[in-house]
Amino acid sequence: MSIPCGFTRDGMPIGLQIAGPRFGESQVLALAHAFQQVTDWHTRRPPV
Repeated sequence: MSIPCGFTRDGMPIGLQIAGPRFGESQVLALAHAFQQVTDWHTRRPPV
């Protein structure tokens, strides 16, 4: 899974890739959800 986690100095988006073990989808989703609960990167948009 890839989720937003910031921007480069040039304003390009950066993604955080989260991988887990086989059949570990629920753990990956839980971790991604927890990350988004404590950050606001998923709500930010790059400057146009």
